[in-house]
Amino acid sequence: MSILDTRRRWLALIVLCLGDLMIVLDTTIVNVALPSIRADLGFSETSLVWVVNAYTLTFGGLMLLGGRLGDLFGHRRLFLIGLVAFTLASLACGLSTSQGMLVAARAAQGIGGAVVSAVALSLIMNLFTDNTERVKAMGFFGFVMAGGGTVGVLLGGILTDALDWHSIFLVNIPIGIAVFVLCLFLIPRGAGQGSGRVDVAGALAITGALMLAVYGVINESVVPLVGAVVLLAAFLVIEARVKSPLVPLGLFRSRNLATANVVGVLWSAGMFAWFFLSALYLQVVLGYDPLEVGLAFLPANLIMGAFSLGLSAKIVMRFGIRAPLSVGLGLAALGLLTFAFAPVGGSFIANVLPGMVLLGIGGGMAFNPVLLAAMSDVEPKDSGLASGVVNTSFMMGGALGLAILASLAASRSESLAAAGVDAIAATNGGYQMAFVAGAIIAALAAILAATLLRPGRANAGQGEAVPVHA
Repeated sequence: MSILDTRRRWLALIVLCLGDLMIVLDTTIVNVALPSIRADLGFSETSLVWVVNAYTLTFGGLMLLGGRLGDLFGHRRLFLIGLVAFTLASLACGLSTSQGMLVAARAAQGIGGAVVSAVALSLIMNLFTDNTERVKAMGFFGFVMAGGGTVGVLLGGILTDALDWHSIFLVNIPIGIAVFVLCLFLIPRGAGQGSGRVDVAGALAITGALMLAVYGVINESVVPLVGAVVLLAAFLVIEARVKSPLVPLGLFRSRNLATANVVGVLWSAGMFAWFFLSALYLQVVLGYDPLEVGLAFLPANLIMGAFSLGLSAKIVMRFGIRAPLSVGLGLAALGLLTFAFAPVGGSFIANVLPGMVLLGIGGGMAFNPVLLAAMSDVEPKDSGLASGVVNTSFMMGGALGLAILASLAASRSESLAAAGVDAIAATNGGYQMAFVAGAIIAALAAILAATLLRPGRANAGQGEAVPVHA
């Protein structure tokens, strides 16, 4: 292979990473701007959840479908289509002047993001066929994705503070255009399978079920929750009967895969709530400006990035999957509990930094093991699907958990305010209760990981898994 071909493949990898980095950024960059968005567009604290969840639900619900469409119609073609959809949706987000417009645009962002993320890995695998180069390429991809969280919170703070919240979405426009043009030159055309079945009904059923569940939780309404149960049952029936299911139910006969999915759902519920509620605590209760909020998150994100550089893989190779996962989740639970005691007049050193450090270490330890656990006792041909399923569970659990804990915080705040507690103290009391609930959920995930996971195959921990998008 010529030097030019080698250079082109690595340039193509950088472009693919840049495209997927936009998707990762939009899961974290928005958290810093949430109070500004709330004040500008008049969101309530519970309805503000939709700014995060409209993106998360469509992203998680359609990720597996996006991967299947890439297999059928060509990964390059689907990557470009998803990139265009995401970039146009980002423009709509940046131009939003109402709650409905922003939420709808965020949902459209999630659709484009799901397609881009689902096929980016396949494109990388096709570009790098040599095992040594593939490992290096995947390591670079994993580092960029893990670092996206750090870049997101800092960039969100800088843009919101220097300009306004609209700019956190508009920054995607030049990046999206550049990635699109470069992909046309650097990524070779590839034909898809051209035929096959696509489980659109399954994808719509599970996404609709979770949207109804989130709506029912936020609005404390039984009817949407019943509808969610009906759609969930329909999803299970579809997956059991369709010839090419989105999620083959037989896959869950694997004990470790089933456990990893349950653990991922519980853990992400606490982590998503931490990002959301701690950003609000820092701005609403402590009075931080957006840039200060971004800087406050840096310790946790830098620690997670350090783990992604190889520390996590070394720990897994030394101790296996179960111990790092359960210990990491336990530390995350302690970090959430630390935030539960943060007072109205709290300081960064005493009340914020300890929780950020604990969550950074815990999250860094647990990210790769939860994916490796999912893949540890499935057949090699199903490893990609297993990874995709646990990523989807992570996003869905985070969306539903965020809705539940944000609603719990709002309800507690209302009760305290009705009892005569002043507004800031009542708001903080709601956050504290939600953090306690999040800590309990994360602790339960740690217990399940410690008691239900069993040692996988010998090669289960011999590599670095791609980080979950969070």
